[in-house]
Amino acid sequence: MLQFDRNLLEKYNIAGPRYTSYPPATFFHEEYGNENYKESVILSNDEKPENVSVYVHIPFCPQLCTFCGCTTYTGMGQSTIEKYVDVLIEEIELVSQDVSKERKLTQVHWGGGTPNAISADLIRKVTNTIKANFNFADEYEMAMECSPAYLDYDMVDQLRDMGFNRISLGIQDFKKEVLTAINRRPAKVPVDEMVVYLRKIGFTGINLDLVYGLPFQTQESFKETVAEALAANPDRLVTFSYAHIPQVISRQRMLEQYGLPTPDEKISMLEDAYNMAIEAGYVAIGMDHFARPDDEFAIALDEKKLHRNFQGYCTRETTGQVYGFGTSSISQLFNAYSQNEKTIKKYMERVESGGRAVVRGYRLSQEEQIIRQVINELMCNYYADFKQIASDFNVDVDKVYAAVEFAEEKVQSFMDDGLLNIENDAFTVLGQGRYVIRNIAMAFDPALKKGKGQYSKTV
Repeated sequence: MLQFDRNLLEKYNIAGPRYTSYPPATFFHEEYGNENYKESVILSNDEKPENVSVYVHIPFCPQLCTFCGCTTYTGMGQSTIEKYVDVLIEEIELVSQDVSKERKLTQVHWGGGTPNAISADLIRKVTNTIKANFNFADEYEMAMECSPAYLDYDMVDQLRDMGFNRISLGIQDFKKEVLTAINRRPAKVPVDEMVVYLRKIGFTGINLDLVYGLPFQTQESFKETVAEALAANPDRLVTFSYAHIPQVISRQRMLEQYGLPTPDEKISMLEDAYNMAIEAGYVAIGMDHFARPDDEFAIALDEKKLHRNFQGYCTRETTGQVYGFGTSSISQLFNAYSQNEKTIKKYMERVESGGRAVVRGYRLSQEEQIIRQVINELMCNYYADFKQIASDFNVDVDKVYAAVEFAEEKVQSFMDDGLLNIENDAFTVLGQGRYVIRNIAMAFDPALKKGKGQYSKTV
């Protein structure tokens, strides 16, 4: 049974990047624009991974959740939503012209916002455009993040007919008091019944998302929520830690009127979730994900082939370089990152006038690409083999050490605490090191000294 060393967690509970990208998005700059992105897309055709991933951002929500930090809008009329979809299609058609048709599309991910809150006809319109402009692999993943408050059997039938085969349900919590506090509605169809139906019609990798650290949650109430989620028998379960950063996301201030669980209470919630998931037969993935042993995430972790991008964990077989479409979407190419305009108005104006809506981005040097791989390997697989990484980049292993500006004193504390082992140029995260993995990754990040951005606490 897992029990956290509270002194250890307190020692390492400092602010730091989440490392969904490297360098973090705080390093993106406005000197990188449309022409830079076009050039980056063309270069990406000769870089690895060869596979193509597509991200589609739908920024509309019937109502805004007060804890959420995503780029979303509420109260938009149907005409605005339809126009947005038409503009989104324009962007897909333009950018895809520079993506080699010899490359296979292996992953499509819809996020938001609430993608399932727009009509199935509009979803089909965009999906047909993606199919017409990219070369789908025989085995592909097409997933959507859905709010169960707006999901019924007819919608999932239509999604399956379009070719969707993965789905993630944003439960957050089953308790009405918690949902009311974060301005979220309960599920339209009972979650356990929906999971059974999704599996029946051919969905795999069915994922349930929970969030701990919200108003009115207690250790006991969250145990009940986790138990209910596990009883629904999903393929994957995620227990996200709520990051309270009202100085960045102003609507989060509304939650302070109710009070929030203490850091120690949050750790107890994570402990309980971990122990309950493991007891139910799940494998721990990363800091807060759990998967059934036969799920591809668990298999990838066992083979040290787990990967992740802005959309979350994935396998090296299914992931590709990510081409993002829609407001605020981020493209993650081997050589660069690019982010679109965040406001609907500016995004639509720019696409209609010039075809692209890049507002900022970042071009990576080879050293930064090496650092990115080191941090990715540590974050995903708890293991980074510097010799293998050197081979991947066709450089000497000393170049890897130099890129991360390695010094033993940077990791000595983790070694002393039994959280990290170094042997034959391979770094292995041990025991409870996975729960301070962001701190360990920070020891390999030379860019931290530049001090850009505000980050949430690591624990």
